[in-house]
Amino acid sequence: MTKKYFTLEEANQCLPYVKDEISFLKDLKRQFYKTYQERETAKKIHASQESDELFTLECRLEFMEIEAQMRIKQLATQGIQVKDIDVGLVDFPAIMNGEEVLLCWREGETTVHHYHGLHDGFSGRKKID
Repeated sequence: MTKKYFTLEEANQCLPYVKDEISFLKDLKRQFYKTYQERETAKKIHASQESDELFTLECRLEFMEIEAQMRIKQLATQGIQVKDIDVGLVDFPAIMNGEEVLLCWREGETTVHHYHGLHDGFSGRKKID
């Protein structure tokens, strides 16, 4: 598969979709945690016996995990790299001045206006001129 590189304009055009997906993934993560806690409680209550409630909760957890993986994979298929769901951190591979970099967007920013080297990470972000 050929690696996708984004222009700054292309990355910014993807932001409405990316924002929706990050929001969905955050909500799903909260639901997962809540359901996980419910399952742990159900495990204590039904420790010595099979339980429909426990089975249902385990199925829900599995479904949520599959859905999250599917959404992240869909973003990755488009070349978009999800770095941190909680922070809402996403990278877009790009070429700047002949060098491969990552255009970096963080939830709350209106547009992509930072980048960093492939190995610099978030702490190495620089403002795009």
